[in-house]
Amino acid sequence: MSPGFPSPRVHDPRALGLMLGVAADALLGDPARHHPVAWFGSWATFVERRLYAEGTSHGALFTVVTLAPLVVLGVAAEQVARSRPLAGTGLTALATWAVVGSRSLAREGDAMAEALASGDLDAARARLPHLCGRDPSALDTAELGRATVESLAENTTDSAVASLFWGAILGVPGLLLHRGANTLDAMVGHRTPRHRRFGTASAKLDDALDLVPARITGALACALAPLVGGSARKAWRTMLRDARDHPSPNGGWCEAAWAGALGVRLGGVNTYGDRVEVRGTLGDPDGPRPDAAAVRGAARLVAAVTGAATLIAAATLIIPFPATTPTRRTCP
Repeated sequence: MSPGFPSPRVHDPRALGLMLGVAADALLGDPARHHPVAWFGSWATFVERRLYAEGTSHGALFTVVTLAPLVVLGVAAEQVARSRPLAGTGLTALATWAVVGSRSLAREGDAMAEALASGDLDAARARLPHLCGRDPSALDTAELGRATVESLAENTTDSAVASLFWGAILGVPGLLLHRGANTLDAMVGHRTPRHRRFGTASAKLDDALDLVPARITGALACALAPLVGGSARKAWRTMLRDARDHPSPNGGWCEAAWAGALGVRLGGVNTYGDRVEVRGTLGDPDGPRPDAAAVRGAARLVAAVTGAATLIAAATLIIPFPATTPTRRTCP
């Protein structure tokens, strides 16, 4: 090894734990019962019932109180990992498996593609709530396909890339903090009358934690576009051109990348109960809406991006970086 470069940490517990956790998700999927995220959701509901009051300050307190146990648990796990590397690998793998959900996400996409391919709109409409909160009752094949691709794209950040990003930087605390913040955003971050102000802190925290990972997700989707029959260059141009036409500071980067990679047109009018949201066009304005084949491609892209993000997260922990030695100024 040349001077200034430390030896590779090929047995880094955090790197191995992240890879094992993602492998467990790919092989086993989410736990069928007693999912830790569901436990956290029950805890968040309990805290909301006791702390709810209209106003952003009450929402901020709710966010801190709800997430605090996750941070404490994560820090305790990291303390164990420092003295017991094997235990640290196991705890990181367990936490990664608990928070990463890319297999379930991709399987929902495949199931939706099958329903659309067979023309079973009732089955497709019944599946859509597994992916997003849009009202599926009046959606046709094209709109169901669009909703699915958009949800797969944005949720790849939420269910995989962002958790891996923060897990690589902060370890178990980062894994748990991101998944907790993302769950709170899903529960109280929407602009409903009850949560319009109360959910502001949770929504802003989730946006902040996803800021860099969403752009990484988009970049990886562009690079991997050839795997789904697309052009990396076209996907990249589409993402850079259209990402900011999305109301979310992060969602547009993922959705525009998927649109460019698949050669489809996303964006339009979305209905969430009594709320209607109009989004700009992502992708070629004259391009087709996603069909069953495009939905299958979107699901494959979920798995590919998750795999690439896992390798990158592990590599940042293993590959050595040059050590910098401060230069000393000598007096003349």
